[in-house]
Amino acid sequence: MGNNFTITVVDENEKKGNENINLAIEEIRRIEKLLTTYKEDSQTNLINENAGVKPVKVDLEVFNLIERSVGISKITQGAFDISYGSIDKSLWNFDKTMTKLPDAETALRMVHLIDYRNINLDKEKTTVFLKEKGMRIGFGGIGKGYAAEMAKQILVKNNVQSGIINASGDLCAWGLQPNGKKWTIGVANPDAPTGAFSYMEISNKAVATSGNYEKFVTINGKKYSHTIDPKTGLPITGIKSVTIIASNAEFADAMATPIAVMGIKAGLFLIDQIPDLYCIIIDDSNKIYTSKNINLK
Repeated sequence: MGNNFTITVVDENEKKGNENINLAIEEIRRIEKLLTTYKEDSQTNLINENAGVKPVKVDLEVFNLIERSVGISKITQGAFDISYGSIDKSLWNFDKTMTKLPDAETALRMVHLIDYRNINLDKEKTTVFLKEKGMRIGFGGIGKGYAAEMAKQILVKNNVQSGIINASGDLCAWGLQPNGKKWTIGVANPDAPTGAFSYMEISNKAVATSGNYEKFVTINGKKYSHTIDPKTGLPITGIKSVTIIASNAEFADAMATPIAVMGIKAGLFLIDQIPDLYCIIIDDSNKIYTSKNINLK
């Protein structure tokens, strides 16, 4: 998935603990095969290859994930959109070879294919059809959270009472530490990501962070985040990081990027409308904004 996963389980027996960790790894690998765009025969690629041509029958699991993704697109008014795949590396590659911004006209021309409303879903046949030729879907905004959540569920079914699955900073934690306390989670400092600016104690919660320190380019002294606004094709500015706390890793992962795209005011307003969803935003001036009922330590 292009991400490191760290799996921690609490167990009285080291051998049993390692066996359970291997179960979680197998589940993550299974999901990667299902969702990847790097394998020609993956279901994601089959959907993309048949864009504008015909519907593609997929596993119910893939269908349901796409359906939930479209639901998140609706509540975020398109700020989250799995059909972002049409923006390819010719527009944004975020590596050292990138020395200038694409012009706004080119960016707009490429984003016209991004539109979750053109993903046709047939629940009875479990088919997915992308209406426009050239449309592409990808699970970069939700896949690692989904994998973490599914791996957690496998472990819970296997009677693992407590643990953490960390997918490159998007994590879910359940149960308690061996000392009986909740898990302590650090929220990364955007200016020094290896350190934390704040800590939270959590159990049976998921935390996901989207930050401009993860992947960016600096052009003419200005930092451009890898978070792209699907409506303009250009990177967002003004926000250094968004941290989401939810009861589910998939939902936490999916909400982190669109809140950054929506901006501080609209993003926090949306978060406060959804039960059991919380948010911490740090802007470019290091000012901290939080949704209701968050107590930072």
